[in-house]
Amino acid sequence: MSLSSSRYDGGMPRPDSARDRILVAYEDLLIESGERGATLEAVAARAGVSKGGLLYHFGSKDALTEGLIDRLLALTEEDVVLMQAAPAGVVDYMVRTSVNVGSAFDRALIAAARLAQTSDPRASTALASIRDRWLGIVTEATGDETLARAIVLISDGLYYNSALLGMSTAGAEDTSEERLDQLIAVIARLGGHTTG
Repeated sequence: MSLSSSRYDGGMPRPDSARDRILVAYEDLLIESGERGATLEAVAARAGVSKGGLLYHFGSKDALTEGLIDRLLALTEEDVVLMQAAPAGVVDYMVRTSVNVGSAFDRALIAAARLAQTSDPRASTALASIRDRWLGIVTEATGDETLARAIVLISDGLYYNSALLGMSTAGAEDTSEERLDQLIAVIARLGGHTTG
């Protein structure tokens, strides 16, 4: 089963405001160059705004980071709605969407992970709360917290391989529809029942 959600179509919506362009530029620079490379000057240049224009929307780098975290949390809420309404169930959705497709959500997650690597407590707290939220939803769907933890760890591994390691073509078969179908079947067997 293929997900047809716009979140997972691989396309990234075009930022439609200066504020959005600034946040996307900040994410890009965090992903490409890390926190040190994501200076206010570099973000402004990448977003095509003056430094004053950037400071109009985000008065400091801390405010810019807060904006990124707010964006990530809003995208998480959109993801939760999709997960809970997924026709094939929460577990199927969780596994199939644990692949980086370059969506706005993927980019925000990776950018926050880059900030967390520099010990930014806001990013670390946000990522932990997202993971806890997913764990709660999967636990509710399966009725088994241990199974839910295993599913979230599998999801983490899939995402790590595709997003953070830059999964090569040779490893891409791990995320093919056939392999994901097989993985979901194994998870169902582990749970001894159909997983929601």
